[in-house]
Amino acid sequence: MSDQIPTGQMLPADPAASAAGGRGGPRPRLSVRMSARDLLNTAVFAVIFMVAIWAVGMLGVISPLVWLITTPLQILAGGIPFMLLLTRVKHAGMVTLFSVVLALFFLFSGNSPVSTAGIILLGAVADLICWLGRYRSKWAAIWSCTVFGLGFLTPFLPLFIDRQAYFASATWETMGEDYIAATDQLLTAPVLGILAAAVAVTGFAAGLLGSAVLRKHFIRAGLA
Repeated sequence: MSDQIPTGQMLPADPAASAAGGRGGPRPRLSVRMSARDLLNTAVFAVIFMVAIWAVGMLGVISPLVWLITTPLQILAGGIPFMLLLTRVKHAGMVTLFSVVLALFFLFSGNSPVSTAGIILLGAVADLICWLGRYRSKWAAIWSCTVFGLGFLTPFLPLFIDRQAYFASATWETMGEDYIAATDQLLTAPVLGILAAAVAVTGFAAGLLGSAVLRKHFIRAGLA
């Protein structure tokens, strides 16, 4: 999909319409056609995102409780690169592709197929939210970040399907029996409910933090 304006087509003359996030302009089509720059941006920010959350997640080896606490912290760490990616997004598909890249990486790192599907689905929903905001709405970007952050809950989904198989996976074998037993005891329904609420709130906070930190980039991209 071309980003250029066809000859003879005029931009909206009303500056207020432009400042309002392009409400007077046409809605971008749900195109998935990617340029070389789109693919490069997606790859670069996926790597930055993975490094940021991996660095925080390494603290989880201390104890199961610290592992749970790092989950919201990982969302905050990944919020800035995710929001920075959104300043590069001009059409549909990039956020979904970003989620596919991350989901496959985590799948090969030990995540379950259920978690992989959940990350991709949430990425597609986040992409749709950006599209509804015409990729020019700061608040659409913030809500997109919130929804995308829910992907950090997907690794816990297998607990509700087969708890025994969850802890028998190769990922847990390296943690030791004591760590696994403590984690099994910790992951009760109330604790997971608190974690879900914390992830949702932190995802929204990550969007706010990212938009504040990257304010100049958002202004340049027409998102602020």
